[in-house]
Amino acid sequence: MKNTAFTKMHEALGAKMVSFAGYNMPVQFEGINAEHEIVRTKVGVFDVSHMGEFWVKGPKAFELVQRITSNDLSKIVDGQAQYTCFPNNQGGIVDDLIVYRFSQESFMLVVNASNIDKDWKWVNEQNTAEAILQNASDETAQLAIQGPKAMQTLQKLTDTDLSAIPFYHYKMVTLAGIHNVNMSATGYTGEKNSFEIYFDNAHAEKIWNAVFEAGEEFGIKAVGLAARDTLRLEMGFCLYGNDINDTTSPIEAGLGWITKFTDENRFINRDYHFNIKENKPTKRLRGFEMIDKGIPRQHYEICDAEGNVIGEVTSGTMSPSLKKAIGLGYVATPNAKFGNEIYIKVRKKLLKAVIVKLPFYKG
Repeated sequence: MKNTAFTKMHEALGAKMVSFAGYNMPVQFEGINAEHEIVRTKVGVFDVSHMGEFWVKGPKAFELVQRITSNDLSKIVDGQAQYTCFPNNQGGIVDDLIVYRFSQESFMLVVNASNIDKDWKWVNEQNTAEAILQNASDETAQLAIQGPKAMQTLQKLTDTDLSAIPFYHYKMVTLAGIHNVNMSATGYTGEKNSFEIYFDNAHAEKIWNAVFEAGEEFGIKAVGLAARDTLRLEMGFCLYGNDINDTTSPIEAGLGWITKFTDENRFINRDYHFNIKENKPTKRLRGFEMIDKGIPRQHYEICDAEGNVIGEVTSGTMSPSLKKAIGLGYVATPNAKFGNEIYIKVRKKLLKAVIVKLPFYKG
């Protein structure tokens, strides 16, 4: 297993460590519910250094990224980030990612940890225009500082006005005396005024200590991967490998907003997804809340009142914020209306649930 630049800090805090995407990662510190609550009410710090970072540079950089991603790169400017995905040739998704635009000839692509090798291979295979590619995943550290006190914590460490960074924008700042830290107004928890920061591994210990010292008065805590999952699910955010994969169309997954059909050559396999959009998908990713007592889990069958299988659960948990069981799943379009009652098959029992609009957690 690979370690991140923060592994020693996690172990010193007594974290429960697990293997995740080939990395030795903290799944929890004090407990999922407690860590979840910290992020919703105070400020939590996630080590997300296992994520992948690819640089695409040179005169052909824009051309390559525009062709391999589903969103429209021409709509963002320097200093802006964009959520998007890599469509594959089979009608599914190679990965979902965030693209950071530094200039017309410089982009950083942040991909999921479990897909780093697959994504790197994919980007290289598509690089017929010979853009300059660099895989910086192993030398880049990343922390997500999330929660209502995140901005106040980080503002102590920089002269840059963090309130002036709009959502899904970033600035290169000096943080705790370290230059060239990417301060990105993004995150996977749904918490406003939160940030993800990128920097060289060499500065990991100094930045970690500075962030925790700055956040001490706000009750800052380290948070593990388990609470990161419950937080993202409350917001209805897709998780690659669960809610989207190599066979799901972004149109089916409710990601039409990042799938822009602006011209005939817009992205790989464009016509396939355009046809799904025009003819309406046969299944849709939907959020649901349990009415009967029970927790939905990935691959549980979704049924109608007669017990006919109409879909499958992709993610599920007991929501720490809402105190009820929630889930995501693909449901056959005729059964996917908001307010429809569905049934989750749990150990041969049909448990009632209702389809609801996302996000589950409104803040």
